[in-house]
Amino acid sequence: MGNERRKYPRIATDQVISFAMVEASDQLGVSKNLSAGGIRFEAVGCELELGDRIRVTFNLGEHTVVAVGTVNWATELDALTLEVGLEFNEIDPEALRILEETSEVAASV
Repeated sequence: MGNERRKYPRIATDQVISFAMVEASDQLGVSKNLSAGGIRFEAVGCELELGDRIRVTFNLGEHTVVAVGTVNWATELDALTLEVGLEFNEIDPEALRILEETSEVAASV
């Protein structure tokens, strides 16, 4: 297998999340993986551009996490669905700690 080039190990997920432009109302998406650095999710029926700042809300164990990040990439999966890579800019320090610990466990498995 090749060397892992990612800065943070990924945690596979398949949960419903909400996301929105920072000042807009929430929409729903489905997370695909997440790390201390960001989240990859699918969004249906919306337009997101590179550099957009959006807010995401997701569960991490018993914690509900609200983070703000920047869209690093977006790929059209079909006419309605985007796959989005979001880099976190603002995240609760406790949530970040849990993500880092969970990522370390996932990387060692």
